[in-house]
Amino acid sequence: MIIPVRCFSCGAVIAHKWEEFNEKMDAGTDMKTALDEVGIERYCCRRMYVSHIDLITEVAPFSTPRE
Repeated sequence: MIIPVRCFSCGAVIAHKWEEFNEKMDAGTDMKTALDEVGIERYCCRRMYVSHIDLITEVAPFSTPRE
């Protein structure tokens, strides 16, 4: 859904760099360079970004307020 706030393995805070990472990816930067520029160095934290699938746009239509 949304990027986790912390890395599952080491506990480092990673969510605050997600928007910057997406901007670099949209600009055409390859993933390795984008992760390096954003400052994600540990391989466990890089795994959180590389393996993330953004499903919020697919799930959002089904989240209606309960009456």
